[in-house]
Formats: sequence, C-alpha cells, structure tokens
Amino acid sequence: MSFKTKESKLLLVLGSFFVANAILSEFIGVKIFTVEGTLGIKQFDISLLGVPNLSFNMSAGVLTWPLIFIMTDIINEYYGVKQVRFLSVLTAILISYAFIVVGAAMHLTPSGFWVNQNINGQHVNMNAAFAGIFGQGMWIIVGSVIAFLVGQIADVVIFHRIKMITGDKALWLRATGSTVVSQCIDSFVVIFIAFYLNPQYHWSWQMVAAIGLVNYTYKFIVAILMTPLLYLVHGVIDNYLGKDLAQRMIKMAGRR
Repeated sequence: MSFKTKESKLLLVLGSFFVANAILSEFIGVKIFTVEGTLGIKQFDISLLGVPNLSFNMSAGVLTWPLIFIMTDIINEYYGVKQVRFLSVLTAILISYAFIVVGAAMHLTPSGFWVNQNINGQHVNMNAAFAGIFGQGMWIIVGSVIAFLVGQIADVVIFHRIKMITGDKALWLRATGSTVVSQCIDSFVVIFIAFYLNPQYHWSWQMVAAIGLVNYTYKFIVAILMTPLLYLVHGVIDNYLGKDLAQRMIKMAGRR
C-alpha cells in the first residue's frame, strides 16, 4: 500500500501524531509538577470534600493529552467514528506493548560502569533511576489504558451527537464539548483504578473525588484555551486538502 492521495497522507500524519503523543504521555506522566510553581505564583492550598492543602500538582502527561484530544476531534471530523475507534484500540495495544518492552528492559542486568554516575554534581544510581522513572505500577498502567479507551469512546460519541444537532457549524462546541466531558471521565477513571482500587494506596472516595476535581479543573481550563489551536489545525488541513475535498470528507465522515 502506498500513501499517494492527500487524504491517506493526512491520516498517516494525524494517526502517527496521535499514537506518539499518547505513548509519550504515559512515560512522561511519571513526573509530577506544580502548576503554580511553574507559573511562578503562590500555591492555592484548596480544601475540598474534607481534603486539605490541595494544589495543582499535575502529571507531566497533561502536556500532551490536550493534543491527543484535539487529534481525536480532527480525525473524527474528517474520517469518522470508526477510524477514531480503530486508532484508539491500536494505541491502547501499543501503549501496553511499550510497557511490556520497558518491563523486559528493567530486568536486564546493568553494566557495572553504567550504574554509578555523577550527574550535575550528584551521585546517581542509573539502574534505580531507570526503574523509578519507567517502572510504573500495574494498577497505574491498567488505569491509564482503561481511562484512555473510555475517554476516547465518550469523546467520539459526544462529538457526533453534538454534530447531529449543529451540523457543520459550531466546530468549537462539538470539539470542546466532547473534550471537556471525556477529560472528566479520563481524570476520575484513572485515579479510581490506580489509587482507590489499588490496595497499595487505600485512598478514600473523598480523596479520589477531591484530587479528580482539581485535576479536571486544570484540564477544563486548558481545553478551553486550546480551542483556537483546533481552528488553526482545521484551517491548515482545509488548505492542504482544498475546500471541495475537505467538505466531501467531512460529509462522508458524518455518515460513518
């Protein structure tokens, strides 16, 4: 098979970007950063549902998740539900495969000269650092993959439900509307599985709900702020495809 047509080349690019960002998000997600500290502002220290001193401590995976949901909506717009579902299942399989490969790499016996190194003046056990960064627990892996699939399914369904009502108008409504709902589902599902069901943590439902709400607040704000980027990508694609081809693809996608 060769990618000779504009629509096939575009799908290859969008699909590759979609998969790459999803896998990246899983691996950079092990780092927890402070949003307030990154912005140079004072921590909010919110009390919610009886849980004190909450602030916007987020997984670094949030850097790429908004892009994933934009790609979801763009692929949905031009190629339809079936293509998004196929890519979502494929991505979940590839994420699982990536974790299996990393797990195998963690069990390799490290070379002696590599283990103990000095980085920026600090002694670092490279094998321990590798395991700490890439060795995410099984509950977190399962939770993130399930949350990804459930969120994607919700996104495509809501996107098309809104499109049935608005037609080709109000791209912002169906894209942003589907994203904020799917991000909500994603936020709570991954925390529920990884920290509530996981016997290692024993989180209360109040803790799950409070941290989920804080995380979702951040994702909701980012989803709204990303709306102009959605229109920018849409415009670039329309320009690449040409108006007639773009409109035909959008109409065909609505029937799939």
